[in-house]
Amino acid sequence: MIDLHTHTLCSDGSMTPAELVKHAKTSGLSAVAVSDHDTADGVKEAVETGRHIGIEVIPAIELSAVSDTETHILGYFIDPESPALVKAVDHIRDVRTRRIGETCEMLAEYNIQVTLDEVKAKAGGGILCRAHIAKLMTEKGYSESPKAAFAQWLNVGCPCYSESQALTDEEAVDLIRQAGGDAYLAHLHLTKKSGDELDAFVKRLKYAGLCGIEGWYTDYTPEHEREYHALAKKYGLKLSGGTDFHGAFKPHIQIGRGLGNLVIPDTVLDEMKMR
Repeated sequence: MIDLHTHTLCSDGSMTPAELVKHAKTSGLSAVAVSDHDTADGVKEAVETGRHIGIEVIPAIELSAVSDTETHILGYFIDPESPALVKAVDHIRDVRTRRIGETCEMLAEYNIQVTLDEVKAKAGGGILCRAHIAKLMTEKGYSESPKAAFAQWLNVGCPCYSESQALTDEEAVDLIRQAGGDAYLAHLHLTKKSGDELDAFVKRLKYAGLCGIEGWYTDYTPEHEREYHALAKKYGLKLSGGTDFHGAFKPHIQIGRGLGNLVIPDTVLDEMKMR
C-alpha cells in the first residue's frame, strides 16, 4: 500500500519528515509522499530517510490556491531546489504570514486572544497554518478541540476565515510544472463543486496543465470515488490517492489507512510514474 498525501512539522503535521517516513515504513507502506502545505523544506530529509530504511519517498508539495471554497493542488516528483519553486515559496510564506495575522485580528474581535508571535512559536520555524491557530485555541480553552475550532471559526465561510492566497489554481499548476513535477487536484469534495460545475473546473485545469486528480481520499464516499474516477477517464487524467495524514493534529486519520478502511495499491504509483 501507499500514501501520497501526508504532512510533517514543516507545515501542519506533528512528525519530522524522518519520523513520518519511518512511521510509514513500520505501518507496512511501500511508498509515501511528503506533501507539506506550500513548502518543500522536508523533502530532502524524507527522501534520504527513505533511501536509508528502504521505503520509496515521492518528493511532493501541496499548494493552496485562490478559491471561493477550498482548492489545493498537489505536486508530485518535484525538484525541491527548483529556483522557480524556491522563489515562489518565499513569496507564499509572506502571504501566509499576512493571512495568519488577519485571522488573529479577526479572532480578537471575538475576544479570542491568539497572537501572530504565538503562532510562529507553535510552528517552530515551519510554514504558518490554521492548524497552529486551532491548536492554540484548544490549549487556551477557546475550543474543545482543533476540529471544533475549524468548524466554528476557521473554515471557509466561518467568521475568522481569511481568503488571502498567493496563487491562482492555474499559477499553482504552472509552478509545479516549472519545478519538474506533475500537478494533481487534491480532495475534490472540498471544492464544493459537483456535476457540470466540477466538470468545467477540471476541464479548465486540464488545459492549464493538470496531470491528474486525487481519486482516493480519507473522506471520500463511494459516490465521490465514482464521480472523480469517471472525470479522470473523461479527460485523460491520472489518479493519485492519500489520507491527508497529519499525525497528532488529526489523530483519527491513520497513515495509509485513513479512517481504517482506505486501501491505495502501489499500482496507482506505477501508473503515475508513466510520465
